[in-house]
Amino acid sequence: MSATPRRLVAVILAAGEGTRMRSTKPKVLHTVAGRPMLGHVLLAASDAERVIVVVGPGRDDVAAYARSVRPDVTVCVQTERKGTAHAVLAAEAPLSDAARAGIDDCVILFADTPLVTSTTLASLRAVLASGSTVAALGFEARDPTGYGRLLMQGDTLTAIREYKDASEAERAVRLCNAGLMAVDAQKALPLLKRIQNDNAQKEYYLTDLVALARQDGGKTGAVIADEAEVMGVNDRVQLAQAEAAMQTRLREKAMRDGATLIAPETVFFWADTSVGKDVMIEPHVVFGPNVTIADNATIHAFSHIEGASIGNAAQIGPFARIRPGSDIAARGKIGNFVETKNAKIGTGAKINHLSYIGDASVGADANVGAGTITCNYDGFGKFRTEIGSGAFIGSNSSLVAPVTIADGAYVGSGSVITEDVPADALAVARGRQVNRDGWAKRFRASKGKDKA
Repeated sequence: MSATPRRLVAVILAAGEGTRMRSTKPKVLHTVAGRPMLGHVLLAASDAERVIVVVGPGRDDVAAYARSVRPDVTVCVQTERKGTAHAVLAAEAPLSDAARAGIDDCVILFADTPLVTSTTLASLRAVLASGSTVAALGFEARDPTGYGRLLMQGDTLTAIREYKDASEAERAVRLCNAGLMAVDAQKALPLLKRIQNDNAQKEYYLTDLVALARQDGGKTGAVIADEAEVMGVNDRVQLAQAEAAMQTRLREKAMRDGATLIAPETVFFWADTSVGKDVMIEPHVVFGPNVTIADNATIHAFSHIEGASIGNAAQIGPFARIRPGSDIAARGKIGNFVETKNAKIGTGAKINHLSYIGDASVGADANVGAGTITCNYDGFGKFRTEIGSGAFIGSNSSLVAPVTIADGAYVGSGSVITEDVPADALAVARGRQVNRDGWAKRFRASKGKDKA
């Protein structure tokens, strides 16, 4: 029989003021790949049976966001700032409940480390499953100045020394403390309550859990992560660095999953972008939130897509703007300088040039000519345009909604359509052309006399 899965409670510390961000927005709500940093950490801890988020006083916005991602989250408030262990103890009541409920593991995370992965958290928990009381996350720093050090003897973590308290010999160690820890959930609170503040900062250090666990005869270990994964964000420069690292991760995932990115460094994904197999993405493409791209689609250069579904073998761009509510069906074609919004584009339909299609449906195999506009807004409300299957809309047409152009209908170029067009009918709505023989010659002659 397989072993019973170990149960997890996650504590996410999100009470930092983030003054170096120089922003009225809480630091943990600043975004990486469009998702608030706290959201990334909540996602990494999605295996947790219980999640506790520790916020600062008056941070209802942080609490509200946490609940929007995970409705069953428990929010605790850290009223004073006396160190990381003190912050975790703000969650004393729900941690006590978790221990009484028999939960095995407790992971302690920071909401400003948005690149940490669930795989790394699983590695930390594996150390607990092997019999350790505490497992810490470390990394090899390119520049270790300022970081606490993990002091190891073989596979055993003997201590974590904060930089200001470390000796010169300890500062020579390059294995640094990432801050994230996993603790036996049954022993976490008793250990946390024994932590003292007899250190240079006069703070209650979470790192003292290692020494206390060893005093009790417990095993302690460590897991080593890549430095980029445990990057903390304290200012806008580091936020940009985290964004760059996340974009690299998202680009590599898209390519490993079967998409071709001609110039990966020029493509920017949202955290939730879904890209199918054999998708071709040309340079300088930007994806906003809620985009799904089916297999075999091509996204041409300099296109911007958000809130949209792109069907199998569809073609988008170049220079297309696909706005929220757009649904481009299989083999649909949206060409250069075309904008769509809240529009359903049918299978094989074509909108090749210089058009705006908003609040509209375009039927299968319809053709919308260059310069066509759906006039969907009268200054007060939005109205829909319905274009049937196989319809042909001539260039430079204005379709004044609400209006329906039925299947197979033909709209003459330059028309302003204000009434429904029946199936297979021709609609021409423009002034009748009048030719006046010799007029241009006489006009030029009269102007020449006036100039003389």
